[in-house]
Amino acid sequence: MFTQLRTRTLGLAALALTASMGLAACGGESDADTADEPTTSETTSETPTQSNMESESPAEEAMAAGPFGPGCAGVPTEGEGSVEGMADDPVATAASNNPLLKTLVAAVTEAGLVDTLNSAEALTVFAPTDDAFAKIPKKDLNALLADKEALTTVLTHHVVAGQLSPEDVAGEHETLAGDMITVEGSGEDFTAEGAAVVCGNVSTANATVYVIDSVMMPKM
Repeated sequence: MFTQLRTRTLGLAALALTASMGLAACGGESDADTADEPTTSETTSETPTQSNMESESPAEEAMAAGPFGPGCAGVPTEGEGSVEGMADDPVATAASNNPLLKTLVAAVTEAGLVDTLNSAEALTVFAPTDDAFAKIPKKDLNALLADKEALTTVLTHHVVAGQLSPEDVAGEHETLAGDMITVEGSGEDFTAEGAAVVCGNVSTANATVYVIDSVMMPKM
């Protein structure tokens, strides 16, 4: 009888052990499935950041093609006389707001060319600074300002039809005076009839302006 009881006990123990192993096996599959699932941090770690997706702004691109030359430093950065402010007005009005071009504006007004320049569709203007006019002996400058016909010829000798970019400005160009001027150079280093461009590629509402350090005198 003891033998029968022992056999029965071993049988129950074996049955319990089998059941326990089965439950352990189920639990093992569940744990494995859970381990294989990606975590939330792993799923989002490869999401591209906003900084990687952003490109150069239009304003930054525009700045790369803006005015050039050491003389541009003498032009205010804000207000109507600034490089940016000049873009809002036609060329004669824009020049009148620029502190470097007072003598030129007085000459344009004396010659009666304000409306002509402001109403033109597209121009390139080589604009002498006040210091450029100061290189002319005062007696000669006063005589020029008093001679409207000669003054008109000198001023229109500084104006070319069409807007010339830095890529196009080098070469020979016909002026509104009916003669030719020669521009030499490349990049940000140009001369017009020997006058150095101190601030170039300045946009107004109807013109591109190249500020120069000498007055270009036509053959009269």
